[in-house]
Amino acid sequence: MAEGQPYHLKRTVVLVGMMGSGKTAIGRALAASLEVPFVDSDAAIEEAAASSIAEIFARDGEKFFRKREEEVLRRLLSGPPGIVSTGGGAFLAQANREAIEQMGVAVWLDADLEILWERVRHKDTRPLLRTADPKATLTAIYKERTPIYSLAGLKITVKDNASIDQTMRSVRDTLASRSDILETQ
Repeated sequence: MAEGQPYHLKRTVVLVGMMGSGKTAIGRALAASLEVPFVDSDAAIEEAAASSIAEIFARDGEKFFRKREEEVLRRLLSGPPGIVSTGGGAFLAQANREAIEQMGVAVWLDADLEILWERVRHKDTRPLLRTADPKATLTAIYKERTPIYSLAGLKITVKDNASIDQTMRSVRDTLASRSDILETQ
């Protein structure tokens, strides 16, 4: 974007939601638009562990992974304001929700189940979907997690036909409506 960006991010924005909701793609676009750092918390965990998320799950289990996820998220929230995308399960932990509320703001990218299924059904990078019936598993995870995602401070409905840029603008406009988060200059 052009020099003289009219935005000043005051708090770290943490994108939460289901796998396939667009947290990483929207996060990258939003960070570029606001000229702030972007970090994918899963990528940060993989880098620290020198292993993929799937390998960590297989070798050390989900409990171990969730502990690393909490540590990485707290570190990211402690730094300068930026955009963080999280894994789908990160917001489930109360400790993570509290840390985000204290040091940042959670934005729930709310995509309906059919959008999510279309986006994740051909990917083998989702350890939680390595089941006999991945759509049923995704449906169960969706039903379990949606009430928790609804606790996020802000919500953006992900539209099926919206581009990354259109969704990013929706997030940015919502953030700009809160001067305690994103100040327009």
